[in-house]
Amino acid sequence: MNRLAASLLVLLAMTTLPGCARAQALVDLQVLDLDRQETLPRHPHRGRDYIEGQPGHRYAVVLQNLTGERVLAVVSVDGVNAISGQTAGSQQSGYVLGPWQRMEVRGWRKNLSEVAEFQFTSLGDSYAARTGRPGNVGVIGVAAFRERPQPPPYHYPADIAPSSPPAPMARAEGQASADAAGASRSMENEYRRESGLAARQQLGTGHGQRRWDAATTTEFERESGQPNQVLSVWYDARESLVARGVLPRRWQGPQGAPEAFPIGFAPDP
Repeated sequence: MNRLAASLLVLLAMTTLPGCARAQALVDLQVLDLDRQETLPRHPHRGRDYIEGQPGHRYAVVLQNLTGERVLAVVSVDGVNAISGQTAGSQQSGYVLGPWQRMEVRGWRKNLSEVAEFQFTSLGDSYAARTGRPGNVGVIGVAAFRERPQPPPYHYPADIAPSSPPAPMARAEGQASADAAGASRSMENEYRRESGLAARQQLGTGHGQRRWDAATTTEFERESGQPNQVLSVWYDARESLVARGVLPRRWQGPQGAPEAFPIGFAPDP
């Protein structure tokens, strides 16, 4: 399967090219309801795209590489990196997609063999809230990067040889935008203070059952320090989306009520 063949980025090479990244669509993002086996439709509203989640349903973040080159996709769910579990930042580890590759990210990565399934659940039972970070529950995001082109190898003349092999390039570990442990402690009190605001969001993404999901490690040097593309999709339960005006209200007429003047003619008894 293409998903199993995907490479997992663990070590990030240092970015060496300054300046702004080129803007181009590198990756397509969809959300697949695994229990229904259907792609969830998007509902545009005030500049955002929303999807309706079903409580208890498992889902996958589906990535499609739109280019003929490798790209890096850093996946954030509820403001948490899907691989490391850190508070998400675009410079962290992500998934490397081969040319034109489609991949399903089905959960929080636990190791190179397993993930804990993404599952729509109540906000309080979400992975982010249970780790003290409920402030960004309700959004799925991807930051996509181009790979830095590799220069062609230099061929020394036959009568000249390098005095010593070139030193290996330094590597930088992906770092969280905020320390997860510190954020966990500080967000507990903030969660209580903002309980009224947080209650407006009904759904979050839980830490579901573990499932086999193999991956390997590779290296990827980003073309730029800034993502070439950032995608976001917001989600919630139907009731909340209706309350926000994202989805229309369903007319609730009387069920089974007798009518004094039903249209029609008198049938034979």
